[in-house]
Amino acid sequence: MIDDIHNAGMDTLRIPVAWTNAMDIENGDYTIGEAYMARVKEIVDWALEDGMFVVLNDHWDGQWWGVFGEKDESRRKIGYDIFTSMWTQIADTFKDYDEHLILEGGNEELGDRFNDVGNPIVQNGNGLSKDECYETANKVNQLFVDTVRASGGKNAERFLLIPGYGTDITQTLDSRWKMPTDTAKEKLFLSVHYYTPWSYCGSSGSSTWGTKKNYEEMNTLMKNLSVYPEKGIPVIIGECGVLPTSNREMKPNWNLWYDNFFANCDLYGYVPLLWDTGNMLDRNTHKWIDDGVKDFLIQNSYEKQKSMSPEEIRAAAEKRMADGLSAAPETFDSSQKLAGDGTAIAWIMWDSMDWSIVYSVGDTYDPDSKTFGIKATDVEVTGEGTYTISLDFTGTDNKKSDGTAFSAIGIANGEELFPGYIINIKKVLINGKEYKLHGRNYTSSDDGLCTRSNLYNEWVPSVPEDARTMGGGTTGCSPTILEKECGAVETIEITFDYLPGEQGISTNDANSKN
Repeated sequence: MIDDIHNAGMDTLRIPVAWTNAMDIENGDYTIGEAYMARVKEIVDWALEDGMFVVLNDHWDGQWWGVFGEKDESRRKIGYDIFTSMWTQIADTFKDYDEHLILEGGNEELGDRFNDVGNPIVQNGNGLSKDECYETANKVNQLFVDTVRASGGKNAERFLLIPGYGTDITQTLDSRWKMPTDTAKEKLFLSVHYYTPWSYCGSSGSSTWGTKKNYEEMNTLMKNLSVYPEKGIPVIIGECGVLPTSNREMKPNWNLWYDNFFANCDLYGYVPLLWDTGNMLDRNTHKWIDDGVKDFLIQNSYEKQKSMSPEEIRAAAEKRMADGLSAAPETFDSSQKLAGDGTAIAWIMWDSMDWSIVYSVGDTYDPDSKTFGIKATDVEVTGEGTYTISLDFTGTDNKKSDGTAFSAIGIANGEELFPGYIINIKKVLINGKEYKLHGRNYTSSDDGLCTRSNLYNEWVPSVPEDARTMGGGTTGCSPTILEKECGAVETIEITFDYLPGEQGISTNDANSKN
């Protein structure tokens, strides 16, 4: 399989390892089993024999990282002990390997996942605030660098890959996140991941990609990330790609996503590492999911570009990006009205419980980000009044949505055009029958532009301070007024009043009057 990867033009292999599979961490034994270490070493050696670079990390690993977020601060030491022991052993095993081996301190865990509670060693987790998660990520990354450097051998100068905050671009750009210091000069890379939009790249929800909005979103995020190489910190996109469907088929317009993404990487000098767990390359048959995928990888390989100057590579990348954007349509559905400047559109954001059904999730209204077959009734909001919005899932392959993993009412440009207005839900119909809400809805905004009222959002632990309600106060308000398991939803229809702020008062005002 490694030979197949190398023959497709790829010169770097990232090996994700769950090291605690070979430890007895429940009983305080952090020794990595000899057979497990030998197996990892064997795979590393195979890649090195092909002349490839290798990135070796600790990957997810059963959510043991949640011990860093224990509410009992004394127990957090367990996390640091596991981490230090793990990397001391790994660094010692590979200390004589040359610069083709790159060590990476973690995966997506260095961030919000410090609050994971799924591992038996986590007794009372989820105890860190966002600020504390950032502080812990910085501390763990520094411990990684210090531990590897202290192990001797070629580790003193080895290239190290530092995971950004949750490997998320936007959160890694936050001023709270810091690169660690290093005794070696210019030997640290930054790692982030790119699966945007997830509804298209990572799940079967969104059926296609390629509108101007899609291109602009990718180009903006990738440009924002360029502040790191401008500061002398090279970037490796440790995971990226459009994951195949469950039927092992490439999604429509996959080639447009990859072409624009790789062009961005060429423009800014990022190194993209394709994520695959056996769907794109079948290791038993040695067949790629599509001949076009292998051809694309070969054409975008270093081997094909090494005769070009950096200036030629960047110029070609800019042309590809410009050509893609100019050819992109505003929308794939000409019947949908877009939320441009001066226009407010109300819609239902929706993710099914299994993430297979999606409609325009996120504060940016995008009616093209949807599962094929969904019929949406989105309406233009012109001011105070009563509005009805709906989703019909009967035209999808599933004919329904199984519950909801996330849902909300959104009003694009609502905060700008109607500041302080309140969404007051009057009625929710599921499959034509009135649904009894589990609490009161409230109105807020995450980005200061889109007005939102959560229907089911389990990631909001409490009602936010900027919540607006009818009559003031937040007693009985909830971000989960729908049940996650609300049944087989064929249709959902929501009628709400949209009212000026003077007809209600903010939470803070209400609290001051109580």
